[in-house]
Amino acid sequence: MKAIIIDDDKRAIDDLADKLKECSDVELMATTSDASFGLKMLKTEIPDLLFLDVEMPEMSGIDFLKEMERMNIWCHVIVTTSYSIHMLPAFRHDAFDFLTKPIDVAELKTAIERVRKDLDSPRRTTVADEGQAKSGFLLCYTNTEDFQLVNVSNIGLFRYNGDVRSWEVVIANQKLPVKLKRDVTNKDLLALDSRFIQVSQKFIVNINCLLKVRDNICVFNPPFESIDYVKVGRLYRKRLVDRFLSF
Repeated sequence: MKAIIIDDDKRAIDDLADKLKECSDVELMATTSDASFGLKMLKTEIPDLLFLDVEMPEMSGIDFLKEMERMNIWCHVIVTTSYSIHMLPAFRHDAFDFLTKPIDVAELKTAIERVRKDLDSPRRTTVADEGQAKSGFLLCYTNTEDFQLVNVSNIGLFRYNGDVRSWEVVIANQKLPVKLKRDVTNKDLLALDSRFIQVSQKFIVNINCLLKVRDNICVFNPPFESIDYVKVGRLYRKRLVDRFLSF
């Protein structure tokens, strides 16, 4: 497994490179403290694994990920940072995993094992499949320091809370919805997976959880059968019917 490290802190590069020696199947191809040069390296050869710092002076790690998207370059990116606040933006721009500094060797090995399994997966592609959530999970990062990874299959719906002006996610076997950050939009949620469809301005549902529509109200399969407040908007009805028939 070939890897590259991009970090403006030379000590952080040396520390990570030293810890990677404990991962026998990882070959460190190159390191750089210059993000712009890092992009040039990716044009020449794309590694299996890229360790990317977030807090860099000339180009942040998030901007680096945006440039990768613009250039249509994809590889397994593990973001490294001292601040968990960068986690959601990184995942939204196709980061594969996230490690907080100082990097723990056990966590590093776990992240590399996830990359290894994804590389070995017969379903793996070089770019994220359109409409698919990376690794099948959604990172729910709230306005506090709390966050959780949620399997997309366990999401029944998203609902917009006008009181706090943010989207919330309703999760199987969880009593209360999880509030998402305010900068998460309906387009972000719809892009997670093809099974999500917007049925009104306030609701996005997982069509796999939808049993039927009765009197213009969505009726859900267990464990979401108690939800009886999702009304289908007039402008969204035809699209929902077409999608429902195609599943």
